[in-house]
Amino acid sequence: MGPLRVWLKHEDVPGLAMTRAFGDAMAHSVGVTADPEMNEYTFTKEDKVVVIASDGVWEFLENIDVSRIVYPFYL
Repeated sequence: MGPLRVWLKHEDVPGLAMTRAFGDAMAHSVGVTADPEMNEYTFTKEDKVVVIASDGVWEFLENIDVSRIVYPFYL
């Protein structure tokens, strides 16, 4: 299915893969917002690694791939 895309009505152009933007009036006119999605998590002593990445990373890497990348730093 791919990432979410923003499309301009009545335009024969590719959709842009974005869900939020700052200061982009045209994107705002078609539903893009600058409001972030937020989650809250309480860390415990068992938590060893935090991966902060944009949807551009998760588009190309699965959780297992990221786990293999950070594992050497966990040791």
